[in-house]
Amino acid sequence: MSEAPTKSHGRLTIRPSLKPRELITEPQVKGAWTVNIVTLFPEAFPGTLGLSLTGKALAEGLWNLRTIPLREHGIGKHRNVDDTPAGGGAGMVIRPDVMASALDQADPRLPVLYLSPRGRPFTQARARALAEGPGVTLICGRFEGVDQRVLEARGIEEVSIGDYVLTGGELAAQVLIDATVRLIPRVLGNQASLTEESFSEGLLEHPHYTRPAEWEGRRIPDVVMSGNHAAIAAWRREQAESLTKERRPDLWRAFAETQVDPTKDRQLSGASDQSRGYREHEKD
Repeated sequence: MSEAPTKSHGRLTIRPSLKPRELITEPQVKGAWTVNIVTLFPEAFPGTLGLSLTGKALAEGLWNLRTIPLREHGIGKHRNVDDTPAGGGAGMVIRPDVMASALDQADPRLPVLYLSPRGRPFTQARARALAEGPGVTLICGRFEGVDQRVLEARGIEEVSIGDYVLTGGELAAQVLIDATVRLIPRVLGNQASLTEESFSEGLLEHPHYTRPAEWEGRRIPDVVMSGNHAAIAAWRREQAESLTKERRPDLWRAFAETQVDPTKDRQLSGASDQSRGYREHEKD
């Protein structure tokens, strides 16, 4: 009886460890975009990241996911990771020595971000910048947060996914990872779709339609069905600008500042021509 062939893991890396590892772990592919996640709930991952295109890309080694269980770095018999806030107050705060010990297990080459409602808003531009790098280490906070001293000592940046508060950073981390991983080459089946989605040009995306042509008395706009690609492109652009102006005036103001007014350009050009003619006349 012949033996089953063994599967080669190619670029997979082997990491020595003094601690026993779980039997089922995602393979780590050398050179792939990598995210380290410091969390009290490693079982929350990959979660939705293990589904659809991000899950397929993870299985194919296009990106690596590694959790760092914070509890393993806890203090004492009960592995305590938090303590009461200095100066009094409700809730608990994650200890700096515990968090520092966990961060020592992360790749030191990667930037460290702490998911926090007081952080700077996470944007598509930031996701794109992270996707172009080697990866990121994310801290999933719990309780009242993390001791400020470790944030300052390690130069940790705080990032927010919105103006609201969650019970922990795990969901926020998955949002950030999903937004970033999909920008990694070969993760999406059609990379061209990235150039037409919301925020790709600083605008919200135009409306989409599909069959049937009429549904509950509502028809697809005639221009979309016209077959005139130039007219369709112009309509989509108009819709994107209109939606952005209506729903996100902040984005619209930023977009408008980057646009050049052709009428103003012509006026300036005409003024330059007049000025040049005047100078030449004076010279004569």
